[in-house]
Amino acid sequence: MGGGALMLGYLVTQWLATTRRYAFETKRNQLELTALAKRIEILNLKVQASPEVAWNGYRKFTVARKVEECEDTYSYYLKPHNGRPLPSFKPGQYLTFEIQPPGFPKAQIRCYSLSDGALSDDHYRVTIKRFTRDDGTPGVVSSYFSDEVREGDILNVKAPSGKFYLDVDIERPVVLISGGIGITPMLAMARVLTHINDQREIYFFFGCRSGVDHMFRDEVIELQKNNPNMRLHICYSRPNESDVKGEHYNHHSRVTIDLMKGVLPSSNFEYYLCGPGPFMDSLVAGLYEWGVPKKDVKFEAFGPATVKSGAKDGAPKADTGDQPTFEIEFSRSGKKIAWEPESPSLHAFAEKHGIPIDYSCGAGSCGSCLVAIKKGNVNYDMEPGHDVDEGSCLTCICRPAGNLVIDA
Repeated sequence: MGGGALMLGYLVTQWLATTRRYAFETKRNQLELTALAKRIEILNLKVQASPEVAWNGYRKFTVARKVEECEDTYSYYLKPHNGRPLPSFKPGQYLTFEIQPPGFPKAQIRCYSLSDGALSDDHYRVTIKRFTRDDGTPGVVSSYFSDEVREGDILNVKAPSGKFYLDVDIERPVVLISGGIGITPMLAMARVLTHINDQREIYFFFGCRSGVDHMFRDEVIELQKNNPNMRLHICYSRPNESDVKGEHYNHHSRVTIDLMKGVLPSSNFEYYLCGPGPFMDSLVAGLYEWGVPKKDVKFEAFGPATVKSGAKDGAPKADTGDQPTFEIEFSRSGKKIAWEPESPSLHAFAEKHGIPIDYSCGAGSCGSCLVAIKKGNVNYDMEPGHDVDEGSCLTCICRPAGNLVIDA
C-alpha cells in the first residue's frame, strides 16, 4: 500500500505539473497571437500612403456625409468617386484640397488633417472650422466648405501626406495636446492606438472656451471607455452656466504647462501638439523649459500660424538690432533688397515688397510657396510638412541664413 500511495502521489504530481505547463503554454500562445495581431496591424499601417498605394496629383472624391460637430465646424466624409479602395494613412497626416471659390481667378489650395484614424478603406474624414482672421474677416476656403459644400458634391483631393504623425511602432507613452480644431490629428492618433489595442499610456489634453466649442465630446468619451490606458483632461477657459464640471469638462482653465506638471507623473513622454499659434508658442517653449528633449516634442500649428522660431528654440528671439545685414535677390523680378530681420518669413518679406509668390496654407504643408534657391541657404522655423526638393525652399516657413538668390 505504501508503494501504491507513493506511485499515486507521483502520478498526481506529474499530472499537476503537466496541467500547469499546458496552461502556461496556452497563455503564452494567446499572448503571442495577440502580439502577432498587433504587429500585423502595425505593418498594415506602415503601408500607409506609400507610393505603391497612394495616387499622384488630384483624385475625385464625393462628399458622402456632412456632419455639424459644433458651431461653424463640420466633418466631411469623403468617398472616392470611382469606388476604388483607399490607402491607409499615418495618424496625424492631412489631405490637400484644390478648391475654386466663386470670384477667384485661380484655385485655392488648403490642407486639412484627417480626423478619424486609419480605420476604413472606403472613406476619409476631415473636420473643418470656419477660420476668422484677427480683423474679423472670414477665411475664404473654410467659409466655402461651411456655406457651399454639400453632400453629393465632388472635390479634388491629393493623397494623405505630412511628416507630423504618430509612429505606432515606437511604444512610448504619449501626451496628446490640442486646442480647438487642433484636436483633429490627436483624435486620429487616439483612435488608431485604441483600435490596435496598444497598451501604452495616453494623456489627452483638449482646450476650448466652453461646451459650445467642444467638438467630438461623445466620440472622445467613447474612446476613453474603450481604452483604459487613456486619461482625458478637458479644459474650458470660459464655461457656460450649462457646462457642468466633472461631466462636460475637467478643468476650468486653459491647457497650460503648470496643469500638465500637476497631472503627469513625469515629463518622460512623447508630446504631440496642434493648435493656434499663441497656444503652441507657450506650450512648446514651456515643454523645453521643463527639460523635455526637443526630439520628444512634435507639433503642428494650423492655419497660417506657425510656431515662432523663438519658441522652437526654447528661448526668446534675439535682439534684431545687432544682426548682420545681408541681401535678398529676386532674380525673376530683378530686385535686390536688404533683409529685414523682423520679417516673420521669406514669403512675408517678398509680399511686403510686391514680389508675387504663390501661397496657400502658410504652414509648410501644401507646397504652394516652393521656390528654387539659386544661391545661399535658408533656416526653417519648423520642420516642413511637405517634401522639399534639394535646392528649393518653402518660403512661408523659412528665413534666409545669409545672402540669398531665389527664383522669384
